[in-house]
Amino acid sequence: MIELSTEELIKKAQSGDREAMSVLVKENSALIWSIVKKFSGRGYDSEDLFQTGAMGLVKCIERFDTSFGVKFSTYAVPMIMGEIKRFLRDDGMIKVSRSIKETAAKARAAEQYYIEKNGSMPDISEIASILKTDEQEVEMALEASKEVESIYKTVNGDDSDIYLIDKLNAGENKYSPNDELLLLREAVKTLDENERKIIALRYFSDKTQTETAKELGMSQVQVSRLEKKILGKIKEKIV
Repeated sequence: MIELSTEELIKKAQSGDREAMSVLVKENSALIWSIVKKFSGRGYDSEDLFQTGAMGLVKCIERFDTSFGVKFSTYAVPMIMGEIKRFLRDDGMIKVSRSIKETAAKARAAEQYYIEKNGSMPDISEIASILKTDEQEVEMALEASKEVESIYKTVNGDDSDIYLIDKLNAGENKYSPNDELLLLREAVKTLDENERKIIALRYFSDKTQTETAKELGMSQVQVSRLEKKILGKIKEKIV
């Protein structure tokens, strides 16, 4: 095949060109592997996760609209990540080991103890201090034990791969998928600069709340509270 641009390959793949699709998957294999590494240690074979990520990439290629004005890789990362998270999810929760679940339960108990004693929400370091354990271990446990909030999570409960982003106006056919993505983009535009940074770091760069807090010069508790508030604002705009 003559060397083509990513945009040209996507258009050919969308028209049914299997060779173009194969080239795109090959060219983006490093991207898929970089995302797969984020899910290591969950008891799944990395090759299985790669194949799942590749499925997400194919769906992304099929849905990508070059008029979005965004880089293909920027659009692809959350789609691939969402596909892997869907694969790992069991009844709405990511599968985690018994030890991580136990740590999460202890962390929640320590959090409640701290609130009752001090009248305020503890941050990760304070919970880790109570449990006499590593901060990263506490954060990983709390992150793994909660439901993943993602615009790419499945919302229909079956195997037809309908994501929240595909069904922003459930029950209505007023908007096409492209229109719905535009609605989401418009909702994000209503956020202030700091709120957009939090969403970008948490859901597009896949950073933890602690990593996000350090980058923005905040506490983990502040990021947690703001994240919940921001997601609520976005949902009000698009649902």
